[in-house]
Amino acid sequence: MAAGTTRKITAASARAHTRKPKARASSSRLSGLLKKTLLILVAGILAWGYQAVKPPPPTTCGSGNGPPVTGPRVQLKDGRHLAYKEFGVPRDTANHKIVFIHGFDCSRHDGSVLTSTLSPEFVESKRIYILSFDRPGYGESDPNPARGVDGVARDVEELADLLGLGSKFYIIGFSMGGQIGWTCLKYIPHRLAGAALLAPVANYWWAGIPSNVSKSAYLLQPMQDQWAVSVAHYLPWLTYWWNTQRWFPSSAVIDHNPSVFNEHDKELLPKFISFAKEYEGYPRQQGEYESLHRDMMIGFGKWDFSPLDLKNPFPNGEGSVHLWHGGDDRMVPVTMQRYIAQQLPWIHFHEVPGAGHMFPYADGMADSIVQALLA
Repeated sequence: MAAGTTRKITAASARAHTRKPKARASSSRLSGLLKKTLLILVAGILAWGYQAVKPPPPTTCGSGNGPPVTGPRVQLKDGRHLAYKEFGVPRDTANHKIVFIHGFDCSRHDGSVLTSTLSPEFVESKRIYILSFDRPGYGESDPNPARGVDGVARDVEELADLLGLGSKFYIIGFSMGGQIGWTCLKYIPHRLAGAALLAPVANYWWAGIPSNVSKSAYLLQPMQDQWAVSVAHYLPWLTYWWNTQRWFPSSAVIDHNPSVFNEHDKELLPKFISFAKEYEGYPRQQGEYESLHRDMMIGFGKWDFSPLDLKNPFPNGEGSVHLWHGGDDRMVPVTMQRYIAQQLPWIHFHEVPGAGHMFPYADGMADSIVQALLA
């Protein structure tokens, strides 16, 4: 084309040229709107998720909106209160003083595990005193958000000192309280005259336990408990949400699912239920997070020791350690307890054939447990 020639532009091409910027502007506005909508949606989901996983604050006993204090309590060095209950002969005339450590979703009133079937004549003749207390966050004992693996063992020692139990005392722990018995053997062995662990809960991630042993025990639990304890171990910040949501089945124990009981348990349940009705709602009255959920996060979390690391606290035979477990316990399978007892020959292992988790409520069992302990 020669220089200076002018290009002719048709009307159609001119219109097309003027439309393109409008289309781009419209597309840009739509893209911006979608981005804003997406950001708002993501922010909303995150806000909902934060609220869903964040547990509510506890309703502490004695506070303005909390339950009333109905029983005796002591105040610990850190300002927290522990509620307690006494059984047996008077403290100041006792020859044998026992601290009972209650289990999961229970309270100080569950000292009846022993006292309801313990022979009064035996208690009187041996001058036995039993102290039961609400563990932190349960019943009327203040929550302890800073609690670690050693927390309850330290509380036991301080409670014993505040009530004047002397330099040594016995402990009996049931279920989750039995698991805490291991921590007493670790952190306050010098204060113990003897220990009995009844169906103690096992942590499937304890160091030193062969994987085939821990895995077989883990798989013997109901499927919903396998999920619940795994969440408590791997994703502890989700423990509250997992056990309060309704999309997936949460802990069978929290939900009172009867699948965790065997036939022997079911025979004993009427005795337990008649007692539990009297204190229905009491263990959880300050909120489930600082009682049940914190129990799970610590019980199935990372420990700084394993029961296999423990040394015999009574090398000269001045006391003894007993481990009792039902041979058909479906709530806490016996598999890991058998292995631990084999590795620690100084533990007196008592496996109750055919028994489930509730065996301590059987007639005569409390006498057998306490007699072995005091012997």
